[in-house]
Amino acid sequence: MPLVPTSSIVDAAREARVGAAAFNVIHLETAEALVTAAERTDIPLILQISENCIRYHGSLLPLTRATLALAEGSTAPIAVHLDHITDVELVRQGITAGVGSVMVDASALPYEENVATTAELTTWCHDRGAYVEAELGEVGGKDGVHAPGARTDPDEALAFVRATGVDALAVAVGSSHAMHERTAVLDKDLIAALHTALPVPLVLHGSSGVPDDELRRAIAAGMTKINISTHLVSVFTRSIRHTLGADPSLVDSRKYIKPAREAVAEEAARLLDVLGTPATVPGQYAAQAPARG
Repeated sequence: MPLVPTSSIVDAAREARVGAAAFNVIHLETAEALVTAAERTDIPLILQISENCIRYHGSLLPLTRATLALAEGSTAPIAVHLDHITDVELVRQGITAGVGSVMVDASALPYEENVATTAELTTWCHDRGAYVEAELGEVGGKDGVHAPGARTDPDEALAFVRATGVDALAVAVGSSHAMHERTAVLDKDLIAALHTALPVPLVLHGSSGVPDDELRRAIAAGMTKINISTHLVSVFTRSIRHTLGADPSLVDSRKYIKPAREAVAEEAARLLDVLGTPATVPGQYAAQAPARG
């Protein structure tokens, strides 16, 4: 089916109070695995390409064009998104290449500069029909807004959304990037307060460290877009280690990458089911956070 807009996936998930899954592409094999997962479940999926990934590959276009081609050729509803982009030129290259959305990441800048940079790029993207996610940084935060102890202030977040015109906001509620264990406990009361205060969908970064039930509770409280990368990368790597350990004589990379690709497809499909099913958790948080258009 044709490539779908990120907005259609996020808005439909928000209305249904389920999670909009956003999984990161590292290389072609992970993109193939993620598309396979979406096709097996028939659940919409956002494929994300980060600035770190672009730097690894040396340029934006080769992997981005391949990911767009996979999405366009899939039977599942798939969007392609640029994640954590700090380089203005990469924003422009990606949108020009056909990517439908971008996370403009100016969170390392002081607040006023973050607002000015994000607002300018949001206007540029909107003029070209692209959807924009942003992040409200925390001044002085060693690990940025997604240090485990960092928290987003609802009033400041609302002011930021109004000043920039962004379509979605990544917020700090207790998750952290690059966690290898799924042990994070999120601030569901804050999620509910942010959902009530903001007119745009909330995005959870660092979701790899959040267990399934906690993700369900976060969605019930008002979180919408759920970003997962490290967890699926770990699945890929564990599979390769297992295959090579079982047969150290292997030299054809296809013979150990293929089972790793399948392992990612299986786990991504499982996560899509987790995120795409309405949460059956106590309704205290959902009751505090009525959906807003």
